[in-house]
Parts: sequence; structure tokens; C-alpha cells
Amino acid sequence: MGEFTDKAAAVGNKIAGKAKELYGDATDNAELEAEGEAQQLKGTGQDVKGSVKGALGDKI
Repeated sequence: MGEFTDKAAAVGNKIAGKAKELYGDATDNAELEAEGEAQQLKGTGQDVKGSVKGALGDKI
């Protein structure tokens, strides 16, 4: 995957994760809230990965 693909996936995971977190909080579902937080962290990792690929010219 290239820089753009990683960053696009990151945005999707951050949005979906935030939605899960908010829904879990609103419904007192701690498991869903934690799942949302984890998905947001995954998105952050993908964002960093995309930035590194961009800095290295997609050579990794």
C-alpha cells in the first residue's frame, strides 16, 4: 500500500472508531467504547505508516 492508501484507511478507522466510542459511551457499553478507542489507535498507526512511506518515497 502506498502513502495515500494508508492515510485514507487511517481516516476511515479514526472516524469509525470515534463513532463506536461515542455510541459505546452513550449506551454504557464499555466493550464497544474500548473497541472504538482501539480502532482509532489503529488509524493513528496507519497515518504514521503513510507519513513514513511518503518521506521515503514509497520504497518500503
